[in-house]
Amino acid sequence: MVKGDGDVFGYLDFRKYLSDYYAEKKRTTRTFSYRWFARRAGLRAPNHLKRVIDGERNLAAETTLRYAEALDLEGDAASYFCELVRFGQAKSQKEKSAAYRRLSEYQGYRRAQPLDAQHDRYHSEWYISAIREMLPRSDFRGDPKWVAKQLIPPIAEADAKGALDVLEELGMISRAPDGSITRADQVVSTGPETAGMHVGHYHGVMMKKAMESIDIVPRGERDISGVTLCLPEKAIPLLKERIRAFRREIIAMEAAEGDGDRVVQLAIQLFPLTTGKGDES
Repeated sequence: MVKGDGDVFGYLDFRKYLSDYYAEKKRTTRTFSYRWFARRAGLRAPNHLKRVIDGERNLAAETTLRYAEALDLEGDAASYFCELVRFGQAKSQKEKSAAYRRLSEYQGYRRAQPLDAQHDRYHSEWYISAIREMLPRSDFRGDPKWVAKQLIPPIAEADAKGALDVLEELGMISRAPDGSITRADQVVSTGPETAGMHVGHYHGVMMKKAMESIDIVPRGERDISGVTLCLPEKAIPLLKERIRAFRREIIAMEAAEGDGDRVVQLAIQLFPLTTGKGDES
């Protein structure tokens, strides 16, 4: 429920914000209507707001500014709304990620959505998930200095401490009164507006780590290989299912092997290099 300017920072979907705004104004102001809003925003179409909420229309830059004024948004709240529109209408993952970075710089956003900000950091730093997976080691110590030295390459002690703080705030680890740390079974779950972006960013970070490993990890401790194939279109779903089955097999292997002492990253990529037969676009 929208109650004031500051509430815009609680949204990562501008259409949802507009929908809640409309519902709240309709509930509290008898004369409010789509036509009233259109007049206030200087728009010709009386149902402009409805079509935007329903996803039938996008907002141009100039119209976005008119909306912000009609919504009584000022200062950071107005500029956040404009950025929110860019985020929601981004045409590529790169454009969407850039818009999200700008959104996350607003103090109002960080106050309103602290967990999403932490999820963003979890997926942005390769070592945070590595530290979480390191916890079951029998020799694990919750000392940031010790943790920092276990990683390849080693990280700063302050970064290790920050990673442990993020994991604790996300409920993924728990600290005992004696200072020991154990892994919780909390799943990393983000909102639908940013889930794909966070995960996509994570995969990008790990791909960079794979490239770095060629130079810093001995050949005997890594396996980087790939194959280029030409398959019929109908075979792609089968190939994807085999990859899923292989992942399940590896996860089962981890459980069967018992206590581990080394954290590794296994990444599998499958993507097309050409268009399909008869695809002229």
